[in-house]
Formats: sequence, structure tokens, C-alpha cells
Amino acid sequence: MNAGRRVRLEDVAAAVGLSTASVSLVLRGVPGPSAATRERVLEAATRLGYRPDRAASLLARRRSRLIGVLLDVRSSFHAQIVEDLHETVEQHGYELVLATITRGRTEQRAVETLLDSRCEALILLGPEASAARLAALDRQLPVVAVSRRVPTPGVDVVRVADDAGVARAVEHLTDLGHRDIAYLDGGPGMIAADRRRGYQRAMREAGLTARARVLPGDKDEAAGMRAARELLDGAGLPTAVVCFNDRCAVGLLDVFIRGGVAVPGTVSVVGYDDDPLSRLAHVALTTVGQDTGRLAEHAVAAIVERLDGDRGEHREVVLPPYLVVRNTTGEPRPN
Repeated sequence: MNAGRRVRLEDVAAAVGLSTASVSLVLRGVPGPSAATRERVLEAATRLGYRPDRAASLLARRRSRLIGVLLDVRSSFHAQIVEDLHETVEQHGYELVLATITRGRTEQRAVETLLDSRCEALILLGPEASAARLAALDRQLPVVAVSRRVPTPGVDVVRVADDAGVARAVEHLTDLGHRDIAYLDGGPGMIAADRRRGYQRAMREAGLTARARVLPGDKDEAAGMRAARELLDGAGLPTAVVCFNDRCAVGLLDVFIRGGVAVPGTVSVVGYDDDPLSRLAHVALTTVGQDTGRLAEHAVAAIVERLDGDRGEHREVVLPPYLVVRNTTGEPRPN
């Protein structure tokens, strides 16, 4: 055998004097060969350093057992879900293929990469595509949209109730005594729309519709920094700000702290996602969280049921959000 060459099934068969078919039965755990034969084959495979050619085996069965995942490389929240997805899919004998959205790489291009990679199904984290586009994808292969509501039943959906999450943040602030509560928006898209609606509903139910204020924003730290500067340059600060996500909140906090605005003494701040940055001691952000482990479990279960269980109908799983109270919220400043 040449040094450096991959050990093949034929090499193990030659070492024990059996056919490749018999050796394959042993290595795949198929009943038939005797205990003595199994012991000989497994000993030879270990001694020779044999590793099965998984790709060739899957190709022969016309199954890739690959699940494609779309994520935004800039989102630590997406990174948490991917970590949980890895642990979950391996329990079912699948592997993940990742395709990322970046400043210069669109969602459509990332999805095309996953399709070209022979993925059997797609898990899309916070996709921005239209419901019609997602339904068209699902007609090609099973699709699960995670952390985003889809208004038509064309794909499986696993998400947290975003409107309820933001409403919970507003309720936390009103319970502390706040009445002048602004909301830093997340820009276009279904997720942003749901969170904005949750803020507006909560303000209405608290009898604060006249005080509701939606600040233009986006999904990153720069949006929070812009909003903070505009508030500092404006007529007056609210006593609290609820942000579309933790990244926006961190940008807001940065400008406030540099500008000498006490948090929470002057302005309380609430984020959304409970990402790792929000938990750091010097940030200690009050935030609305999503259980990434449960999101991953339900997403993988939906995929496996479609691929291995022939489930035809689509479904939506909606999980409750949770509130984590840390150091960025307190009672409102005195008038």
C-alpha cells in the first residue's frame, strides 16, 4: 500500500481474506457475518486506519444527508442557533452546510450556494425573502424559516412571538414607572414589522399612544449610534428606549456613555435576542431572549419529519420569549 494513500474497503478485505461485500456488511453493522468474522474485520480496519468514504456512500444511496443553513455572519444570535443546530442534526445522522449573508453577499446568492451543494433541506435563519419565494423554494426541497413569521402556509416556521417579546419589554418599563418610552426600529422586513407592532400595541394598552415614538433604525450597532446622536441633538431624551435587537442597543449605549448620559439613571435601555455580548459584565443589558436550543430542536425535527417521515403538511411552532433584567433598566429619572 502506498504511503499517504487512503485505506480502501478493498485493503481491509485483502487483509482478512474476505470479499468486499462481506467486509462491507460488518462495517455497516448489518446482520449475517459471525462474531469471529466481525472481530477479524474490525481489528483489521482499526489496524490499517480505515475510514469509510462517507461522500461516496451517500452518493451511491442518492442521499447527501446535508442540511443547508442560511445565516447572517454578522449576527451572534445566528451563531448561537447554528451551534445548537450542529449538536441536534448529528443525533439524526445529518451534517450542516453553512452559507452566509455579508455586506457584499446577498441572501439569494447564499441560498443558491446551498442548492448547488446538494442539500436535502434548508433551514433559513431570519430570511428576508417574500413568502412566495420561500414557498417556491419549499416546492424544490423542505424549507424551515426560523425566527421569522411567514404569513402564508408555504413553509414550516419555527419562531418566537416577536410582538409579545417587545410588548413584554414595554410592560417591564411601565411597571418601573416609565411613560416616555421610545422604540428604535429595525428597518424593513417581517421581523422588524412584528416587533414594531408589539411596541405599538403595548403602548396603546398602557394608555400611552400619544407618547409612542418610533425612531428610524436598522439591525446593527451603527443604527443604534445614529439614533442616540439624534436623540442627544433633539428636543429631549425619553426616559427609556426599547431596541430592535441587542446590536442596536449596544450602539445606543456606546454613544450615551461617551456623551455622559447615565444608563439607567437618565435613560433605561432594553435590547432583544440576549446574545453573548449583552451578558458581559460591562454591558449587562436588559433584553428579551429567545431559546436558541428549542428553536434548533424544533427546526431539525421539522426537517427530519419531512425527509424521513413523509410529512406533507406545513406547520408553525411559536415559542414564548423571556425577559432578562440586568443593569440597563431602572426607575425613570425625576421630572
